Amino acid sequence: MATLVTGAAGFIGSHLTERLAAEGRRVVCLDDFNNYYSPEIKRGNLSAALKRPNVQLYEGDIRDAGLCERVFKRESIGQVVHLAARAGVRLSLKDPLLYEDVNCRGTLVLLELARQHHVRKFVFGSSSSVYGNSRRIPFNEDDPVSEPISPYAATKRAGELYCYNYHHLYGLPIVCLRFFTVYGPRQRPDMAIHKFTRWIDEGRPVEMFGDGSMKRDYTFYSDIVDGVVAALDAKMDFEIVNLGDSRVVELRQLIGLIERALGKSAEIQQLPEQPGDVKITYADISKATRLLGYKPKFPIEKGVELFVEWYRTNCGPCKGK
Repeated sequence: MATLVTGAAGFIGSHLTERLAAEGRRVVCLDDFNNYYSPEIKRGNLSAALKRPNVQLYEGDIRDAGLCERVFKRESIGQVVHLAARAGVRLSLKDPLLYEDVNCRGTLVLLELARQHHVRKFVFGSSSSVYGNSRRIPFNEDDPVSEPISPYAATKRAGELYCYNYHHLYGLPIVCLRFFTVYGPRQRPDMAIHKFTRWIDEGRPVEMFGDGSMKRDYTFYSDIVDGVVAALDAKMDFEIVNLGDSRVVELRQLIGLIERALGKSAEIQQLPEQPGDVKITYADISKATRLLGYKPKFPIEKGVELFVEWYRTNCGPCKGK
């Protein structure tokens, strides 16, 4: 039995693939290496894992039902971790049709194949963005999520609903994991911690949207991977589970942590708040602790230090020295 990881060359997907492969599991990777950011970065993310004999890569789009069907048939897929998606709140405002097509239709293609091939577990990578500007703090899985404020968030909520539909109709065991602002080595170049680190390191102004009081629940990648692996192994019928650090950090505080780790000061360029950005994310992780034994190990202070260390080796001006 193999585990299919979609979006396997991405930030979270590549780390998950390495973890599963190191545990001796057979991993089938599916990624289309699109140009949302450099395909070469994604190939680099996956290069170490592909050296293992128990890792197989297929290049293609999750919307390509024929390709996906061939993968399921050829590789005897028993589990699916569906991470592939068009990501990013702000870009979803510019091209909502693409986000709907990839994130909704692509998810349906995989769910239908999972049904046909009697997959034992389907794990769907959802997002804290589904909570919108919820006034209930911290965010609990039972909170209403009927008011997403970006097309990206709406597609992630739609994915959860499709997942429930396939569980209800066909008994497919599914866990939807709501990720809260994941960061760490290999983080996408467009995400805040990566961008801010690069700008401060290069002496460029840091574009700060709003007054710096925006709060996020930042979660180190390895804590997320722990949660995904636990969800794969847990006996569940259908669950939606938050995976976060359960601690909020203001934007100005985050910038300060990056300054300290780099040993450099930031020049702040304050800009208006952006449409689609939520004011706060904050995970109630009691359900994850109860069902998955989930316990975050990396506070933001340590996580930022580890990210900057990776950045200096792999991305900064001193790369290779």
